[in-house]
Amino acid sequence: MKNLLKNYEPSVACPVRNVLDRFGDKWSILIITILAENGKLRFNEIQRGIGDISQKMLTTTLRTLEADGLISRKVYAEIPPRVEYELTAMGESLVPHIVGLAAWADEHMPAIKRSRKQYEKMATVH
Repeated sequence: MKNLLKNYEPSVACPVRNVLDRFGDKWSILIITILAENGKLRFNEIQRGIGDISQKMLTTTLRTLEADGLISRKVYAEIPPRVEYELTAMGESLVPHIVGLAAWADEHMPAIKRSRKQYEKMATVH
């Protein structure tokens, strides 16, 4: 456990905080999952797959994921221009961890909901 805790250094350079901060947003994990399930997709296909994401937010999130090296963007010299996004090898290496987290969430969500409900009851009493 000591070796794991050293990664939580209290600085901007902390790798654990840095990565968790990136995936704490609403869309990154969802975009990675959609690309993992479908392979190469165009912008509008990703947007349709998510449904309730704005064009601006999707653009911002895709740029961030590209900057982090998790997805690649390929522009084809066509009229109109065609742009496709896909996971990089590093992005693909993240997918099993996302699947594990999703499985954990599915398994534990009923208990989490019960705990939240119990907490709310106790909080209103005090």
